[in-house]
Amino acid sequence: MRRFWHRAPLRLVSVLALAIAALLFADPGNAARHDKSKMPAVRWDEQRPGCTFSRSDDGRYSYGVWSGDLGITVTVDSQELEKVHRLHQPFFAVLLDLRYKGREVLDLGVENISLEFVNHFRVVQTSLDPDGFSQKVQNDADELNRETARVIDKHPEQKEAKEAYMRAFLKDSAELQEFVGKNSLRPAQLGPSNPAISGWVLFSTDSKWINGWKKQEQLILRVPLKGEIFEFPFKLPPQPGELMLRRRE
Repeated sequence: MRRFWHRAPLRLVSVLALAIAALLFADPGNAARHDKSKMPAVRWDEQRPGCTFSRSDDGRYSYGVWSGDLGITVTVDSQELEKVHRLHQPFFAVLLDLRYKGREVLDLGVENISLEFVNHFRVVQTSLDPDGFSQKVQNDADELNRETARVIDKHPEQKEAKEAYMRAFLKDSAELQEFVGKNSLRPAQLGPSNPAISGWVLFSTDSKWINGWKKQEQLILRVPLKGEIFEFPFKLPPQPGELMLRRRE
């Protein structure tokens, strides 16, 4: 191998070095964006006809887009970034509301909905499978239960503190599983008999590329549907003057 590199032409060595560097420093979200770049984009912009923005009294921001016979509204909690730090299973949640006025049946899939973390190497996370995520929450709770029993067996003096922590953990896990089971957006068919659907979509923030929140985060939610990709760029928290915070009628 050493003889090969010693005799290899300088041009070949340079090309191989550039190829290796490209692999090492490749944008982790580039592949996902490339697949969707072929689809025409409908991008949210408050100044664009068919786009709306509103803020509710409970601190939620809603971004709406109408394109043809399909309308999508994305709602996000202004304190969502703060909530992520307090979760045993870190995830970012958005609420999607879809309304369809078409006569043909429209198939809604959720597995390709994605969230781009612009300030973190533009990494793209696809939506979590609700059932798979719920099972992981249960597995972690079971593992904590077993680990707690082992620790108490070796250190009986820690019994009260360990059991109190475990009870709180199990309570949070059960509430999260109930929320995910009842409120997650699921695959569906929209049409005259079922013109509207809404539900929460979750994205994992457990990634080596997502490390420490910025003072203001830039994110892009993408929803591929009807041969188009609906893009919702937003910032958390929005700064005064960046949006006209008008109340929707």
